[in-house]
Amino acid sequence: MEVASEEGIHQLTFGRLATRLGIADRTVVYYFPTKEQLVTEVIGAFAADLLVVLDKAFGVEPQSAAELMNRAWPKLTTKAADRVFRVFFELVGLAAARVEPYVTLAPTIVEAWVTWLTPRLEPVDKFGKLAKRGATIDASEHRSQVLAVMATLDGLLLIRHTLGAPASASAAAALGIRH
Repeated sequence: MEVASEEGIHQLTFGRLATRLGIADRTVVYYFPTKEQLVTEVIGAFAADLLVVLDKAFGVEPQSAAELMNRAWPKLTTKAADRVFRVFFELVGLAAARVEPYVTLAPTIVEAWVTWLTPRLEPVDKFGKLAKRGATIDASEHRSQVLAVMATLDGLLLIRHTLGAPASASAAAALGIRH
């Protein structure tokens, strides 16, 4: 994870990892016979870290989209979160460029986040009002609402990682998201 975080997931090789650990390349290959397996394990570890960050950011109780984003934003803009999201954005970028195994891994990670976030977002009815407890909301509509929250936060984080923290803070404030 250190190699991926410091040098980029695309720089994760058997040789770099072996050098970092002070062991022979063959030892790494013994545990991870292919680069795909190595990358998958490292991405899995980052995904687990991401869920820890998200747990701290969102909590477990269902909230409105605005409440979720206001609660999450300060926790998603820490050094620990930056480390995880730096790798996440690289993973997504490599997937967008159609590079394997990232093409396969990225949707799995994003779907895991959708699954994780869904019960934490209070659904909104077709009139934009919070659905009453126990009311039936179309699952595809609720999923769209979850994706909208994710798109907003990921967009702000992308700005943070490309244009810097002041730009993302300004954009968040323009959206009414407090820090």
